[in-house]
Amino acid sequence: MGNQLDRITHLNYSELPTGDPSGIEKDELRVGVAYFFSDEDEELDDRGQCERYTVRDSSPGQGEGHLLLNEIEFSAYSCHECIFSKIRGHQDLSVYPMQGLLAYCKPGDLLELLFLCPAADHPPPPSPHWAVYVGQGQIIHLHRGEIRKDSVFDVGGGCMGRVVNSWYRYRPLTSELVLQNACGHLGLRSDEICWTNSESFAAWCRFGNREFKAGGEVQSEDLQYFLKLHLEENNVHTLSFPSLEDLIREKRRVDAGGKLRVLKELSMVEEKE
Repeated sequence: MGNQLDRITHLNYSELPTGDPSGIEKDELRVGVAYFFSDEDEELDDRGQCERYTVRDSSPGQGEGHLLLNEIEFSAYSCHECIFSKIRGHQDLSVYPMQGLLAYCKPGDLLELLFLCPAADHPPPPSPHWAVYVGQGQIIHLHRGEIRKDSVFDVGGGCMGRVVNSWYRYRPLTSELVLQNACGHLGLRSDEICWTNSESFAAWCRFGNREFKAGGEVQSEDLQYFLKLHLEENNVHTLSFPSLEDLIREKRRVDAGGKLRVLKELSMVEEKE
C-alpha cells in the first residue's frame, strides 16, 4: 500500500451529520463525529464487544491460542502521508488471551484490550481500550477519567488483547521515555487531563506527538486528515477531519459499532443521496 490516497468518494468532516450535542444517543443510526468531548472509556454500556466482532479464524497453539477477528480495518493519512495502518497482511491483527499476550509484551509497548466475552456484572468499555505496558503484568492507562496503574488481569482478565506498536507510523520514543511519560501522569483526574480517550493517551506516551492531545494542533485549511474504512474487498470509504483528535474519536466510534452497523449507516446515506 502506497501513501497516495485512492481516488474514491469521501465525505468532508463539516458535511457529516453528528451526534446530539447533549451526548444522548437517538435510536437512529448516524454517520460522523460527535463534537462534544467525552472519554468513551468512562461511559460503560451493557453491550459486550462479542456482538461487534465475529471470529474469522482460531489458531490454537501449544498453550495459549489466538484469534483472527472479522473486524473493520483502517488506514489514516495526514495530507498524503500514511500515519496509521491497521490492515491485515501489513500488521498481525491476532488477539490473544491475557496470559498468552504477556509473553509478547515488553515495557513501553502499546496494548489494545478487546472485551469479547465480558462478565455479566462487569460491562466493558464500548470501545477497544488502550494502555501502556510497564512490566510485571502492570499497565498505565486512562480509565474513568483518571490515569492509573493496574494489573492487566484486574482490568482485562476475561478479555483478549494485542500489541499495537506498529499501527501508528510516527517515530517511537525509547522505552525509557515512554515509561517516563506514562508514570509522570499517574493520578491525574478529569479536569487535569488533556486526552479524550485511552488511545490518545497511550499513543502520546509512546510517540510524544502533541497532536494526540485535545486542542494540541493549530487547525488550518492546509492540514487535513483522512480516515479510510476498509470494509470489504474493493469497498473503501473515506472521511476527512481537521485534526488527529477528531479522526481518532470517529475511528473509535466506528470500531465500537462494528462492521455491520457501519455498512447500514453508509447504506442509509447512499439512499438519501
